[in-house]
Amino acid sequence: MKEAFPQLKIIARGEQLKVQGSPEDIARFERKLDSLVHLAEKRQHLTEDSIVSVLQGAVNQAESGSPTQDNVLVYGINGNFIKARTKNQEILVKAYEKNDLIFAEGPAGTGKTYTAIALAVRAWKNKEVRRIILTRPAVEAGEQLGFLPGDMKEKLDPYLQPLYDALRDMIPSKRLEALMQEGIVQIAPLAYMRGRTLDHACVILDEAQNTSLSQLKMFLTRMGKDAKFIITGDTSQIDLVKKSDSGLSRCMDLLKGIKGIAFVRFDTGDIIRHPLVKKIVTAFSRLPASGSASTSTGTSTKSSKAASAKTTP
Repeated sequence: MKEAFPQLKIIARGEQLKVQGSPEDIARFERKLDSLVHLAEKRQHLTEDSIVSVLQGAVNQAESGSPTQDNVLVYGINGNFIKARTKNQEILVKAYEKNDLIFAEGPAGTGKTYTAIALAVRAWKNKEVRRIILTRPAVEAGEQLGFLPGDMKEKLDPYLQPLYDALRDMIPSKRLEALMQEGIVQIAPLAYMRGRTLDHACVILDEAQNTSLSQLKMFLTRMGKDAKFIITGDTSQIDLVKKSDSGLSRCMDLLKGIKGIAFVRFDTGDIIRHPLVKKIVTAFSRLPASGSASTSTGTSTKSSKAASAKTTP
């Protein structure tokens, strides 16, 4: 609380807080404190992550009382509700409602893919689309797929596991298995998209920083009738042998200004994993760009640094 309100003098005395400062700052402090008290009563505990979320205004249900039908994306398993938790996640949700193609770029842990999958599940449940298609480029993050046991599907399934994990939070396992057998939910490497026309579907390309410009063109031209495409990626984590081969930044530059296409930039302020993740991402962003990295990757690193400077209390 002290880090979030450096302009105030806050002293803890048992169960009381003594606060000194301007009336406006004190009033804002009281609103946040009331939200934290409400959240503690509702959840019976507080974590550092939930406290930071309230202070940053991301946990709206703490201030409004309970989640409304409008701001819940999906009711997941065990009664859990899934909603946008940060400002840029909310921007992604709004962008989805107004555009058919959305690019979501930013560092790890910001919930880009998770929010995109929640939007896809909501669209399918609302009968806005008939299929959910999730795809990733089959690029190893320093490992070699060839040394993994099994056939090609068994080699690739572990790589696609994050997509399965997100879906299992939103759809019961048996139901998800049935949907996959029926082809309503499809998870496949990007190469499997070639030659297809994807109609009436919500299609998500994850880890798009590991695609070339020609691969992105191939993927984008799969868009069929009543389709929604979401592309997520992190230009600071390119796993290609030559980082300059990444086409994500160049593709986003090429498509700027086209109506129906939205761009959402996530930053370290959106990181919702363990509190250390934000500090780790910020620390790595200080590394100089490698000689083989593209200019756009270097620009992304600088913007991440600027973003972290803004969001650090």
